[in-house]
Amino acid sequence: MSRLAVVCGGSRGIGRAVSRLLATRGCRVAIVSRNEDVAKATVKSLHGADHVALSCDVSKEQDVQKTFEMIQKTCGNISYLVNAAGINRDALLLRIRPEDMLPQLHTNLLGSMLTCRAALRSMLHTEGAAVVNIGSVVGMKGNSGQCVYSASKAGLEGFTRSLAKEVASRNIRVNLLAPGFIHTDMTLGLKEDRARSIPLGRFGEPEEVAQAVLFLLESSYVTGQVLVVDGGLQLAM
Repeated sequence: MSRLAVVCGGSRGIGRAVSRLLATRGCRVAIVSRNEDVAKATVKSLHGADHVALSCDVSKEQDVQKTFEMIQKTCGNISYLVNAAGINRDALLLRIRPEDMLPQLHTNLLGSMLTCRAALRSMLHTEGAAVVNIGSVVGMKGNSGQCVYSASKAGLEGFTRSLAKEVASRNIRVNLLAPGFIHTDMTLGLKEDRARSIPLGRFGEPEEVAQAVLFLLESSYVTGQVLVVDGGLQLAM
């Protein structure tokens, strides 16, 4: 049987590129997104059949639990989990409101914790199960105006390493992928002149990140690691 891959935030950006690549690799893909209509549209574009779209706010525990119970019931055990759901609201710390802090922390950090917890029992019954959390080079290096976003992504690194230790004995691998500037909806407002600070001289494409995600999912002797995909950006930060 084909592997079941759950991609949270799989309807756009990096998540959509990951969903498409996994589908071409023969996986059944379950796309989890707040916007069910966009998720369904993405499912229709995937290679192969038996893919599903589910509406879920990963920052809400009951939503996550209900969604993963549905996945288990209708699709079977999970082989791969990719946490690509994320939001960003840039502002200097002195100017950002608490109501703009919490959604970033809840979606970017707590959301991955909740989905991992919900998926793990299913993954215990799958050989070669793996999790890839999507962080950011900003979580490693920091950036002015992104204190909250950076903190949420830095927290993912600690979470990923700790979870990798917890589940290694059950042969479940957990890794973090840290992209730099990638052409997605989240970076639409960034000026292309920022590419001058990137050693490779350009923004990355979602498909390039997806290839790195696939590497981490399929590499059976890699766990608890951070793979940076940034065109060398961190070298200049």
